[in-house]
Amino acid sequence: MRDSTLSDSTLRILLVDDHPVVRAGLRAVLESAGRLVVVDEASTAAEALAAVDRLQSTDGGPDVVVMDIELGEGPSGIEATERLGRSHQGVPVLIVSTYGAVSDVQAAVSAGALGFLLKDASAAELRDAVSQAAAGSLVLPAQLARRVLGGGAGQEPSLSPREIDILEELARGRTNQQIAAGLFISQATVKTHLNHIFGKLGVGNRTEAVTVARARHLIRG
Repeated sequence: MRDSTLSDSTLRILLVDDHPVVRAGLRAVLESAGRLVVVDEASTAAEALAAVDRLQSTDGGPDVVVMDIELGEGPSGIEATERLGRSHQGVPVLIVSTYGAVSDVQAAVSAGALGFLLKDASAAELRDAVSQAAAGSLVLPAQLARRVLGGGAGQEPSLSPREIDILEELARGRTNQQIAAGLFISQATVKTHLNHIFGKLGVGNRTEAVTVARARHLIRG
């Protein structure tokens, strides 16, 4: 049952962020336009799932979940998005994060998020992104889309999700053997991926690959 005090055109939002000050700021920005209303807040993945359960049982559920990636020591926003997809299909999730690495965007979309926005976006961009997500549209700003999908002619080729995974492991100081074990692939496959990564990034070793990847926001700096 939907809250009768809200009009049919009102978009109901669940805010998920582990910082109360950030939630307060997002609420102020979202509700300043009038059509968007924050109906609940959560600081952890568990709280987010419980809030969706509660809202669906009383008011029809949120129209959009605005989710941060980092949620303290518990499951991340990516994991929370995956869980929501399994238990509450059809609830759109918009990731709003400080980080815009290709690995984060790919993980968010793979988890089922309908969009990804950086926290330095303007108020109008945030409100528009929420509206697009509620309508079922994929939200990916141009600068993030270029990082994930690669540029046009004359620009460096984009890396595959698996190559991004391996770059993340390199940044953690993993050996080829450790990478192979962690990703459930052979060491020969790791070496093949590394050769492709070096070629695409125009580098000659692991250290240079990590440095360039961070500079291009392919992985977190």
